[in-house]
Amino acid sequence: MDVHISLHGRGDLAAQVYRQLLDAILDGRLRSGERLPPTRELARRLEISRNTVAVAYDRLVADGFLVGRAGAGTFVSADRVRARSAPQGVVRPRAIWRSLTAGAPTAGHEYDFRVGVPDPRLFPMETWRRLVARELRASLAGYADPSGHEALRDAIARHIGISRSVRAGADDVLITNGAQQALDLIGRVLIDPGACVAVEEPGYPPARRLFRSLGARVAGVPVDGEGIDVTAIPNAARLVYVTPSHQFPLGTPMSLARRAALLAWAERRRGVIVEDDYDSEFRFGDRPLEPLQSLDRSGRVIYVGSFSKTLLPMLRLGFLVAPASLMPALRAARQLSDCHGELPTQAALARFIDEGLLARHIRKATREYAARHALVVGTLVGDDRLRLVPSVAGLHLCARFSPGVSVRSAPRLAIERLDAYCGETPAQQGLVLGYGAIQQAEIAEGLNILKEALV
Repeated sequence: MDVHISLHGRGDLAAQVYRQLLDAILDGRLRSGERLPPTRELARRLEISRNTVAVAYDRLVADGFLVGRAGAGTFVSADRVRARSAPQGVVRPRAIWRSLTAGAPTAGHEYDFRVGVPDPRLFPMETWRRLVARELRASLAGYADPSGHEALRDAIARHIGISRSVRAGADDVLITNGAQQALDLIGRVLIDPGACVAVEEPGYPPARRLFRSLGARVAGVPVDGEGIDVTAIPNAARLVYVTPSHQFPLGTPMSLARRAALLAWAERRRGVIVEDDYDSEFRFGDRPLEPLQSLDRSGRVIYVGSFSKTLLPMLRLGFLVAPASLMPALRAARQLSDCHGELPTQAALARFIDEGLLARHIRKATREYAARHALVVGTLVGDDRLRLVPSVAGLHLCARFSPGVSVRSAPRLAIERLDAYCGETPAQQGLVLGYGAIQQAEIAEGLNILKEALV
């Protein structure tokens, strides 16, 4: 264990060594049972006499913080370690951060209907390990292009071109650590403090909070059966964030007429549309409509995608496709953020796509999720206390409460309420039910418990 010790001057060096080792033990940086460097080695590194280090060690042994073992060395005592927390401090964040806190992971429930959680058991983990191990053995030296691994950008451009009709080449793609980082980069490049940003209502809370953290005034725009109400977008807005393929959280797709109206708004107002296509790979019926990006003829749409649902959330892989006029700034923002992400993982995903493994995985997962979707719909469709919102894609569906209906606590269920996705008042009432994390065999029983909780 290399222990950092900083000595000042020449007075009582043994006391300085003693105090800094004691602080490291009390702070928990040196844990119980850890072996300290031999006195000769530490003395050589600090350029002081061995006797000085021995005096410090002896004091710590006498105080019970270290224990010597003949022939083995000097170790931190298991009896005296009491980790201390960092000082509370007096520095405070900007006012906006007092209302923006990181959510804690949801505790385990017997029946898991959380939203946006794919089934890790469907993912070909052994194949993925093989691909990552292969890339880790490759020679990867130095820093890389902030746009991300070139082979992955090329693979993504071809994949979304075939599967979603997105018009892009490798130079139009920038790899990100999930969709959330893509939104962060877009916001850094396009949002001035105090600017108005329009979002769907109800909509994706992390996007709303992110834009607020960047100093934007966030305005919720109502969503109906055809998508966002373009006529309700505030005049001051110059950026609008939408989920047209599978509106989050309602699940309805944006109609072609509404897509045309939104593109006309962007042209008329010289605005920007951020199109988040977060889980439309999983479709169970109906032909998908053209993405806004492929309908755009003036370069006003930024297309955002993620592999968190198709692969695993922990991999943190996403991308954005932007007009050429924005790419230099977005690349610079990425470089200032975290340079370029993890290249071995990006290279592994490129092979995963090129070898047809992603398409195979999506086909397999779609069949499974379609069966779960049908089971949820079939179980709830006859209950007049809930009004299902039509949805033919993704990993969740929405059910609105009929008038006068609510749900009481059900500790065995992990369920999410629709009002949690609302930023405006009055909040809409209902449930958003995910079926990615729950097995088919558990769905019926879980929904029966939910029905008993409806009042």
